Amino acid sequence: MITDSQYGKYWDMSICRVCGHVFANPCPRPEFLFQLYSRVEDPLYSAEAGGRAKNFVRILECLGKAMPERGRLFDVGAATGILLDEARNRGWETGGIEPSGWAVKTARARYGITLFQGAFEYAQLETDSWDAVTMIDIIEHTPLPFEALSKARDILRPSGVLCLVTPDIHSLAARLAGKRWWHYRPGHLAFFSRRSLDAILKRVGFKAFMKRKYAWTFSVHYLLSRLPSLARLLKDSRPASILKRIPIKLALGDSFEIYARKDARG
Repeated sequence: MITDSQYGKYWDMSICRVCGHVFANPCPRPEFLFQLYSRVEDPLYSAEAGGRAKNFVRILECLGKAMPERGRLFDVGAATGILLDEARNRGWETGGIEPSGWAVKTARARYGITLFQGAFEYAQLETDSWDAVTMIDIIEHTPLPFEALSKARDILRPSGVLCLVTPDIHSLAARLAGKRWWHYRPGHLAFFSRRSLDAILKRVGFKAFMKRKYAWTFSVHYLLSRLPSLARLLKDSRPASILKRIPIKLALGDSFEIYARKDARG
């Protein structure tokens, strides 16, 4: 949960010669990153709650088709609880984890949702206890993607479903944008291709059953505010309040949306 516009700023990267996974090298220590994320406050994330809810509804609809009886859903990097609020309204029993103390308090105050505060990779969570786990734009932020996915597998019940969203470094949008690709930003430490994502999911013990491109919905105000030349003009202006109410769906095709089932044989 970081809303920023520092596009084109990224760490020194290395690439795995076996699967093509791209990762920050050297990489910040996990302990340092948790301390950093625990202090994050991001009111702009909450300001875009309407658009983000539309994004999450599409995910919940897909999960609902895969699991018509609903069950227990755990959101990793739950931020202010927008996805969990939508899931609860659709009959899911919900839980989640978030490192930001501000976001945890906001989720409780706004939606009455209680989240674990901490780093998912190290959290002491009950195994085989959740029917679905959502990881939306999470694994690119962690230096421990294998450990994060392994934890997701551990807490899922047999044949439980993982929904994973993460940028596609080989997408057309990434190639056209080059170094100005909007996913190149300081908070992103790892980038996956279809090959490397398939490899890590198989290694952890997941079997993908549906893959599609993720689409975002944002307000016109949010999109224009990403441009430094317009951000100051939009701040606290009357047109800004109008632009905040106009949604735009962005189908750039530069992020994976993967649904994978916990492989009982794994």
